[in-house]
Formats: sequence, C-alpha cells, structure tokens
Amino acid sequence: MQTIEELSNLLINLIRAGLGFRIIYCCIRLMSAEEEQGTYKRRIRNSLIAVVINELVWVIKDLVIAYF
Repeated sequence: MQTIEELSNLLINLIRAGLGFRIIYCCIRLMSAEEEQGTYKRRIRNSLIAVVINELVWVIKDLVIAYF
C-alpha cells in the first residue's frame, strides 16, 4: 500500500507541475502573440479546468480509500 501511495503522490505532483508549466507557457505566449490571444486564453482556461478536475479526482480517491 505504501508503494501505491508513493506512486500516487508522484503522479499528483507531475500533473500539477505539468499543468503549471503549461499555464506559464501560455501566459508568456499570450504576451508575445497578439493575434492569437483568444487561443491562449482558452488554453489557459482549459488548463485551469484540468487542474480542478485532477484535484477532485484525487480527493474522491482518498475518500473512497478511507471509506473502504
């Protein structure tokens, strides 16, 4: 069970870091590409939605494990 928990924490951190870097990249591109601002704003919004969904998945996983 300890190994599964460690892998789960590693995956959580990788997802958070990856989405964080994607948001930073989109913000940088948003400043430089004036004609594609709508595209990068939409990508940032979608990345933030992905962060929220991923966090909810891990919370639900922890609740299910604690319940059973």
